[in-house]
Amino acid sequence: MKKIRVFFDKEGNTLDVWFEKPRKVISEETGEEVILKKDPKTKKVIGFEKLNFISGKTKIEDLPVEVVVS
Repeated sequence: MKKIRVFFDKEGNTLDVWFEKPRKVISEETGEEVILKKDPKTKKVIGFEKLNFISGKTKIEDLPVEVVVS
């Protein structure tokens, strides 16, 4: 089973999610504060970045996160 890697950048307020090992990518903006990360050769989406992840007074500790292992 492949790992999904999730990185939160507190200063940049972005959340990066990788479905494959992080590497050089082609970035494609969706217009909804989401940037798709695509493999340069296959154009397959291998991750995404959510801009302005936390809004208002929400704290990262207050976000509901569920980890499911199957």
